[in-house]
Amino acid sequence: MNMFVPTLDAKTVGKVLSDIRREKGMSQEVLSGLADIGRTHLSAIERGERKPTLETLYRISCALDMKMSDIVRRIEDNIE
Repeated sequence: MNMFVPTLDAKTVGKVLSDIRREKGMSQEVLSGLADIGRTHLSAIERGERKPTLETLYRISCALDMKMSDIVRRIEDNIE
């Protein structure tokens, strides 16, 4: 009996974050500075090579002046 194990695609998360950052007219350099994370870390997240922790997602959402739940909703909309 195979069990379905849902997983969150890192590429989807990265694309949503990248799209929002671009919509807000921010560079990776600016966003990473405001979120107090490394630019290379942000770049890896946006490329889907790494998944952000909740803490990192919270920092990014604050830097984007958005609720974290709104970002998660957009990620979910892109999954479905």
